[in-house]
Amino acid sequence: MTNAYSAVLQSDILNTYYADNAKKLHKTVDRILCKFGGLSGKDTDDFYSLANEVFADVIKRYDYKQPFDGFLYSCLSNKIMSEITKRNREKRKADRMAVSLDVFKGEEEELSLLDFLPSDFDTFEEAAKRQESGKYQDKVERYISKLSNRQVNILNLLIDSYEPYEIRKILEISPKEYADSMQIMRSYENVRILF
Repeated sequence: MTNAYSAVLQSDILNTYYADNAKKLHKTVDRILCKFGGLSGKDTDDFYSLANEVFADVIKRYDYKQPFDGFLYSCLSNKIMSEITKRNREKRKADRMAVSLDVFKGEEEELSLLDFLPSDFDTFEEAAKRQESGKYQDKVERYISKLSNRQVNILNLLIDSYEPYEIRKILEISPKEYADSMQIMRSYENVRILF
């Protein structure tokens, strides 16, 4: 096959795939992507860009011994699958690196990460600002009625300015039991009663 004839075929292939704003190339990518779920519009745009790179490589390597459409589809499918695998691997890696705020850090597991985060938010103070004609007492009573005895004891000790490690020592509970109780006490389901 002569270079002139090869150039004409490449030009025809380019025109076919890139006519009407790369409609045929996008349809090919869409056919591959429909096998995968959970892709956003940004993901699709990323894969269209990737398809342009693959197309440029495929047209250089095309040997005219097989149909171009099948060769392109195969190469695109392999590249997209590799990219999705890479993205999923990165997500799993990020998940493994995530740390819960309730994980205990510090000397003898006395403090959780939440103890290190500065915050001037006070649930009770905030609720007091929003109370309506004495209804605050009713809201606090409803909040406390949803808590277990251990959680009420923790709440009382927190109000009395005890530190988390002191509360655990007084109530003879483990760091995990304390963290679980605090998570329940701070949960939206319980705290929303106060507002």
